[in-house]
Amino acid sequence: MKYSCDITIDLPRPRVIELFDNPDNLPKWMEGLQSFEHVEGTPGEPGAISRLNFKMGKREFFMTETMISRNLPDEMTGRYDMDGTINHVTVRFEDLGNGKTKYTSISEFELKGFMMKIMGFLMPGMFKKQTMKYLVAFKNWAEGEGA
Repeated sequence: MKYSCDITIDLPRPRVIELFDNPDNLPKWMEGLQSFEHVEGTPGEPGAISRLNFKMGKREFFMTETMISRNLPDEMTGRYDMDGTINHVTVRFEDLGNGKTKYTSISEFELKGFMMKIMGFLMPGMFKKQTMKYLVAFKNWAEGEGA
């Protein structure tokens, strides 16, 4: 399953990247994130591995992030592994001029196991809705507190 979401942020591209690329900012806009722990490699560079701990309601889960590529200011790609799911995410930052930046997230999910495949088939919009929720949260935080 592959899809993309985008949003326009009322900040210049260098500032958007600075805010997005700082892991200390993640809990400020990524709902449910309890911790982000660097495990190995040079942080933010290809090959770097980090562990993310999320809690949503009573459900707690862990995700492993592996940075695949870093071609900033244009884009970067990571792989996110968790039970039953691998998600390849490419984020792009396009300078729209006039202090505005288009932030695009392209997700490609590999769903493993019977239940995950059924969820992907029956509720593909759920995945896109969650991605869009994070884009909106980042925009609101960046334009407010992050500005």
